[in-house]
Amino acid sequence: MPRPRVPLLSRDRIRDAALALIDQDGLSALSMRKLAADLGVQAASLYGHYPTKDELLDDIAQHIMARVDVSAFERGDWRQALIDWARSYRNALVAHPNFVPYLSTGPGKRDEHLRFADAVHGGLVGAGWPPREATMIGAATRYLVMGATIGSFSRGFVDDVQVYRDRYPHLDQAHLLRAKADEIDSESFELALTAFTDGLRLRYEALPQRRR
Repeated sequence: MPRPRVPLLSRDRIRDAALALIDQDGLSALSMRKLAADLGVQAASLYGHYPTKDELLDDIAQHIMARVDVSAFERGDWRQALIDWARSYRNALVAHPNFVPYLSTGPGKRDEHLRFADAVHGGLVGAGWPPREATMIGAATRYLVMGATIGSFSRGFVDDVQVYRDRYPHLDQAHLLRAKADEIDSESFELALTAFTDGLRLRYEALPQRRR
């Protein structure tokens, strides 16, 4: 009987398998040996495509961040651009929460991260924000997105009403949160994003150069 045909090894196949492993078991579970076993090859076969594990992780980061959209910063409405960026950023990350800790270490030398940072900063400065303020807005937006994707608030509750009702009278509905986790997490992010950008709009209108 002929041996089953194994799909050709490629960077895309390795990267996708690595991300699937991280999604399932967490970032710490990834090793080149474990990944090779999942792919049905020897670990040495992977190194021709990714000489180091760090290169593989950086490629995964680039792959995820490629879904983030900063194009609205070219159109001039800085507040809407910030909202669009934050939403696309969250959507890209929320699909892979186990990988967020790696992304949270900062842009470093990753081209995709630096390209986004450049577009955001340039768009804000071009709209009239002082460079220092633009830097802080970009950082604050990133903190908001990371905090909204690294874990679920609602899934931290259990669906047993007795856990909360007797001891925590103001949490008598907390047992319902887990069943509505996606809805609550998404709407909570939107609430925070709206409050943040509304506050920025007031700050922007009060900038000294805008009163001249």
